[in-house]
Amino acid sequence: MTSRPDRADRAVGAVLGSAAGDALGAPYEFGPAGALTARGEEMRGGGGWDPGEATDDTQMAVLVGESLLEHRGLRLPDVFARFRRWAAGEPKDIGLQTEDVLTNGAPWDLAAALHFQTNGRAAGNGSLMRASTSAVYFAAAGRETTMSAARRIAALTHGDRAAWEGTAILHELVRVALDGDDPLAALPGVLAAVHPGHRERYGRILAPDWHPGLATEFNGAVWPCLGSAVWALRTTGGFAEAVRAAVDLGGDTDTVAAVTGTLAGARYGRAAVPREWTAPLHVPLPGHGGRVLDADGLCALAQRLAEAGAGAGTEPPEAWEGRDCPDA
Repeated sequence: MTSRPDRADRAVGAVLGSAAGDALGAPYEFGPAGALTARGEEMRGGGGWDPGEATDDTQMAVLVGESLLEHRGLRLPDVFARFRRWAAGEPKDIGLQTEDVLTNGAPWDLAAALHFQTNGRAAGNGSLMRASTSAVYFAAAGRETTMSAARRIAALTHGDRAAWEGTAILHELVRVALDGDDPLAALPGVLAAVHPGHRERYGRILAPDWHPGLATEFNGAVWPCLGSAVWALRTTGGFAEAVRAAVDLGGDTDTVAAVTGTLAGARYGRAAVPREWTAPLHVPLPGHGGRVLDADGLCALAQRLAEAGAGAGTEPPEAWEGRDCPDA
């Protein structure tokens, strides 16, 4: 009988699983549905990506995690500064919205809001994709704190509250999974903690009868991205099966698979992530000294985040820099 993963193992699973999903999906980004199955190969690279190479999704997640560890808590100006150095380092891929926010010259607490004010659109999945590390760090602090942290980190690059709420939901689902409980069963309670103005829409895309075919936007938007990840978790029986299902949806394959990997890794644990996926896994960090993390480095980061986060609840949200970002 296989032993049930413990909390530390699930924490590593969330971070490692997100990176593995990201790298698995990267070669198929913006491609058709079923491309992974049709190709019949995994972690072989393509589309400008080397085999096992993680994209901006994981790169930004690492930067968030390292800031949390270095400052022993959330320091929003520091996270934003790390993002800016990364963007200046010319990463292979960066979302158009994120690039504008990080290069428009505005200060950390205004850049995303100014972008949203000008463009009127900021509900992409870019804050979901990088949430694995912060979700692990804040999980031990409880629902209110982890959802509050998610909103604040999301607001650094996304001015639309829809992105804040989607990231807060993901944080809370990871917290539930790390506690050893079923994140799908927890959804009604999680939705009750969502801002009232966004509760109904998230309720629809997270409902048991929703599937990606019902999406009204491209899955690069926050709603169908999160909904597709929950669907993949709900309709499969293991980590690899869930992530493969996410990639085979097509579209924004790296991010949908990264979010799915976060949830499935938190649920099934580190051992469920296939070794043939983690062996070539690597995360370049442009703008940060040319460093590259491998799977062992990601696991060590996740372990440190889980351990340090056990004391994160001693610092209340009102002590964080960036207090002007409202909660639900």
